[in-house]
Order: sequence, then C-alpha cells, then structure tokens
Amino acid sequence: MCNRKKTAVMYGAGNIGRGFIGQVFHDSGFEVVFIDIDKDVVSALNERKSYTQLIVEGDSVRRREISGVRAVDGNDRDAVIREITGCDIMAVSVGAAVLPRIAPLLADGLAQREKALNILVCENLAQAPDVLRGLVSEHLLNPHKLNRVGFVGTTIGRMVPFVPPQQREDDHTLIAVEKFCTLPIDGDAIVSPFPKLKHTVLFSPFAFEDEKKPYIHNMGHAMVAYLGYLKGYTYIWQAMGNDALRFSVREAMNASADALAKKYSEDEDDLSDYVEDLLSRFGNRGLGDTVTRVGADPMRKLAPCDRFIGAINLCKEQDVDYKSILSGVAAALRFNVSDDPSAEKLQKRLKQISEITFLSDYCGLSKDDAMLCLSSQYLNPDV
Repeated sequence: MCNRKKTAVMYGAGNIGRGFIGQVFHDSGFEVVFIDIDKDVVSALNERKSYTQLIVEGDSVRRREISGVRAVDGNDRDAVIREITGCDIMAVSVGAAVLPRIAPLLADGLAQREKALNILVCENLAQAPDVLRGLVSEHLLNPHKLNRVGFVGTTIGRMVPFVPPQQREDDHTLIAVEKFCTLPIDGDAIVSPFPKLKHTVLFSPFAFEDEKKPYIHNMGHAMVAYLGYLKGYTYIWQAMGNDALRFSVREAMNASADALAKKYSEDEDDLSDYVEDLLSRFGNRGLGDTVTRVGADPMRKLAPCDRFIGAINLCKEQDVDYKSILSGVAAALRFNVSDDPSAEKLQKRLKQISEITFLSDYCGLSKDDAMLCLSSQYLNPDV
C-alpha cells in the first residue's frame, strides 16, 4: 500500500510563498515543494529542509521553523514539469510580470497530468485566475485538460514586512510575517477533489471578498503611506500614531465598507470590525514597514481600476460619500521618492500637464471630483 505523503507545489518562494501559502500547506499536512529561480533560497531550502518564520507583534517576535519542505530550480524545466505533474495541490505567487514566463511550464505539466488539480492564484492582479488560465491555454495542445484544472482566486491579507539584507544574508530562508493568517478562497472556482486546508475560508460568491481587499485593505494601507510621507514619517506605525491621520484613513476605509455593505447586503458591523482590525494591524510596529515601500508605484495605485479610483467608483455606484477617499488621492500626488521610478514618472507627468488633467485623463475622475481632490488640505505642503 502506498504511503506517499501529499505534495503541494508553491510556485514562487518569495514573501507570499514562504510568508503565507507555504505555511498554509505545511499546517495542512503537505510536503511543500517550492519552485524559484533564486539559487541561494533554493539551495538553503534543500539543505535545511525547512525555513525560518518570524511572527512579529509589536515588540514581540516568535520564531517558528516550517519543516518538511524542499525546492526546485525554476530554470530546471524537467524538474518543474515533474513536480507539477505529480502534486496534489498547487499555488502561484510569482508577480504579474512573470506569469507569461511560467505559463509554458504550467501547460507542459498539466498536459501530463491524469488527475484534477486546483491552483491557488495568489497574485496582486485584477482577474488574476482568468489571466493565468488564458496564458496557460495558449500553450496547451489539448484545451480539454483545462476542464480538470481549477484556477482558484484568493485574497492575500497577511502583511509580510521587509527583512533587512544583513538578516537575509545570514539566513536566506528567513521571512517575517504578522500573526494574522486567514486565506479567503473562491469556492466556486475549485474542482473536485479539493483537500482540506487550514487557515482558509471558502466564499461563494467570491466577488465581495475580491473587492473588500483592494478597496478597504489596500486603499487604506496606501493612504496611510501617502499621508505619512507628507507628515515626514518613516514607518507606517509612526503614521498610525497620528490621531488626525488615523481618523482620515478610518473615514476613507469606512466609506468603502459602507458601499460594499450596500452592494452585497453584508453586515455593516462586521465590516466596521474589519476596518478597526486593519487599523490595529497597520499600527504593528514590529512589522517595520516603511511609508516608501507601502506607497511604492503610485502610478499603478492611481490607475482607474485600482484601489483609490476603484473605491471611489464603488461609492458613487452605491451613493456613498467618497470625499474622504479623495484625500488619499490628493496625498498620492505629492509622493516624490527619488528611487521609485513610478513616483518619478508621476512627478514628471505633473510638470507636463496640470493636476486636474492628470486626475481626469489618467485616473478617470470626473472634472468635479478632480476639483474636489485639488481642494484637499493635503495638497498644502504646510499642513
């Protein structure tokens, strides 16, 4: 009788791979196989058969070893295909730009499978499961194989802070995380059989969870960063210590929460509790997250379908006051960080065209909303 241990493949051994999904798989009884091109990380994982996770909460740090793991070099095509062919469940977190590069390998692995497979898609990308499915389908000779593959949406709410290079040099496997460890999953996207996974919650329909993360969590987090930058703070936790700033962020997050409650007939008190929990988590000084890291890439964060403008449009649809969110947009216009190419591009664009033109043509705001945004106190550098 075969006693083979169940295997979970984690494509991507970065922050989400080691900081979140690797733990979900490990705690659910799987051997975890990471696929990555970082040779130092791959070598260290194979040598130790484990990795170090630091769970930070304020000034408290708890160390945990995630054991029963191994790794495969992402450049070793045969090894990657072999792991995809034989695994029991899989997840992908490589970054949106890398998805087209791994799609051919995913297709080759799926082509050789006989059993159904669920792939948890853990990417910060709109419609990520559909995007990945489309990319894979381009390389599959037999499209019917996709009928037995679940491209399963997730929302990644766990915060994984930056680990200083010196610490990583001493231990290439080291990853720091917050205590929060809950993974919402699109229950309608899975194919049978689906294994029991700890730390997960199946949602059906998934649309509510899919909008809650970007329009409350991501929008609020970015707003803390932009307001904190204007105030001269280095860390997110420092910004959260400013009562006026915290009030502004809470107001914006609650606007999105009210709109979501109306749209999906969800409990307003539950969403209010969700906002308060996030505000508390943002203030976790143990995360050591900086305003420049959280605010990075403002051009993407100000795009029409992203966290700010998406939240504003949601509020408009549900007839909810959204002026508080416009304050976050206004603050983002002043995010001028020299080593952030996106921030440099934003400032260059604002020198070429007026702010109202940028807000209307690039962000997609109406002229009235753009004017409201430009009247924000946060456009006054003396505030």
